[in-house]
Amino acid sequence: MAARAQDLPPKGGYAPISFKRIPAKSLFSGLPLFIGYGVATAVGSYIYYMTLKTIRSEEIEMRSGDNALMPLLMAERDRSLLLQLRKNRDEEEKLMAGVEGWEVGTYYGEPIYKTVPQSKFMDPIPKEYYAHGPSSSYSRGTHFNLWV
Repeated sequence: MAARAQDLPPKGGYAPISFKRIPAKSLFSGLPLFIGYGVATAVGSYIYYMTLKTIRSEEIEMRSGDNALMPLLMAERDRSLLLQLRKNRDEEEKLMAGVEGWEVGTYYGEPIYKTVPQSKFMDPIPKEYYAHGPSSSYSRGTHFNLWV
């Protein structure tokens, strides 16, 4: 078996420990830092201003497009509403053809809205509007609507 050797300091001893303060090297003094900050802020502000101008012009263009398309979308929505109401009336006419005394658009000859003049249009409730369609279109139409 090999004999154990004790770990000893090197011959001549360890080097002295340096414990005095060594200041860090300063790359810039105060004035160049302030000048650099000012230049960076000016360049950043200029880029921000130019980007803001571009964003504003694009927003104006998008608003103009929305304003141009809104009458068309509203007309299409109204057209779709009237088409569906016409389909509902035709379906009611077919369904109630055998019922004696039934007049389409009334409840046994009595107007649905007694206090509203005949010339005024009343929007139907969603269940009435989707009465003759699948339930999925009722759910989609009443709970998710992107048009005005």
